[in-house]
Amino acid sequence: RVSGKMGVVFTSTGTAAGNAAGAQVEALTAGTSLLHITSTVDVAFADRDRAPIHDVPRQPEMLKGISKAYVRMWSAGGAIGALTAAVSAAISAPAGPVSLEIPVDVQRTPMPAASAVFAPVPQRPAASEAALDALAAMILSARRPMLWLGGGARGAEAEAEELVRRGFAAVTSTQGRGVVAEDNPANLGAFNMTPEAQALYLRSDFMLVVGSRLRGNETLNNKMRLPRPLAQIDAEPSQGGRNYPVDLFVHGDAAVTLRGLLARLPETLDVDPNMAFEVATARAQSEGALRSRLGPYEAVAEALTERVSAGRLPWVRDVTISNSTFGNRYVRVAEPRLGVHALGGGIGQGVAMGIGAALATDTKAVVLLGDGGTQLGIAEMITAVEENAPLVYVLMNDKAYGVIRNIQDAQYDSRYHYSALHTPDFAAHCAAIGLPHRVIRDVDDFAGALDAALAAEGPQLIEIDMIAIGPFAESFAGPPAGAAGKVA
Repeated sequence: RVSGKMGVVFTSTGTAAGNAAGAQVEALTAGTSLLHITSTVDVAFADRDRAPIHDVPRQPEMLKGISKAYVRMWSAGGAIGALTAAVSAAISAPAGPVSLEIPVDVQRTPMPAASAVFAPVPQRPAASEAALDALAAMILSARRPMLWLGGGARGAEAEAEELVRRGFAAVTSTQGRGVVAEDNPANLGAFNMTPEAQALYLRSDFMLVVGSRLRGNETLNNKMRLPRPLAQIDAEPSQGGRNYPVDLFVHGDAAVTLRGLLARLPETLDVDPNMAFEVATARAQSEGALRSRLGPYEAVAEALTERVSAGRLPWVRDVTISNSTFGNRYVRVAEPRLGVHALGGGIGQGVAMGIGAALATDTKAVVLLGDGGTQLGIAEMITAVEENAPLVYVLMNDKAYGVIRNIQDAQYDSRYHYSALHTPDFAAHCAAIGLPHRVIRDVDDFAGALDAALAAEGPQLIEIDMIAIGPFAESFAGPPAGAAGKVA
């Protein structure tokens, strides 16, 4: 996800293939190019439920459920074709993880010699000329046009920036951050659901959604009012109008489609000159409101954003209260691929994702964790030490599943169940595996500790004792919960 290149993972049959499922769901949700090569029992036994060792009779169904595509290599003669099909699907828009299943006996069979093997070329759907003409006409009639940029717009940075230069305002999903520079005054960033953002949408007269699913947790479960007309560009045709009815859907790759659109638009659009100022004001107000909710942790957020942005560091976040409050929006990323979060909402994947991000760049990754999520992925810290991964874990320790506890406060009259944790002694854990550790009990000490950790070699862990420091100024009780309300 960080390198922009296809990742490859190997597992063996059955339980091992299942062990990859959680991470592969995250790759599927994030649109990550990934090739998962796994095995199955000999061809004569596959899909027959004859109980050979490691057999999972419906393993293909499991793999299909967590993959963009599934391919089985039935014979050594079909090896090149199967591998080409799998790689092509993984790297073509919309990208995603592909599972390639190879029976054990096929793995042992010599492959016929090939005169040459060529790397697949990514396939990028091109929008029709008529669709581009219609989209350009919509834009030319708008005075206050906006872009909503999602993760599918990664790779279209130059085109999106040019649309903003010509007069568009921009807002992004969390996954789309950095497609337009986060310090561009015409960019709301991921402050996409604040009262100030919603007021801006009501004053806009056109929105173009590029590569975004308009996810429920960023649109008040699809109830937030967006500008009309509403147009959408997506490489996946079935996404057209799925979460919001659209006035125009354009099927195409983001970068290719936006280039075709720019060719149909003037160098400067006839737009309201106040629009950019209003966007900058709305972002400043949104950021100010967020800071007021942080309490003592404003110092932590400020120290992180200064170093992550200026250092062009990967910014990796597990599912934590701290990420939901300031990590997803306030800490600015220097470019799209440097922002990594658990898009699928799975707690505990941040420890491992941080290692991948660190090894994909020549800089140090900064990884935001909670104590609950860390316990789910704690074994991977050994991998970080073993690989000497250049990263800094920032572990926010409130000795609880904090967000679950806050939900129980907000919706269940503080009836707590399974939100209290038997939190380990992280200092002892780090000492046992050889991971340098420091605990922070005063937020004024954090910036210096972060600088020291960034300057040190290999992995480092900074534990922030939230019990000693105190709570946020305002509790975070989870994303919009659909029909769930307060339970009597």
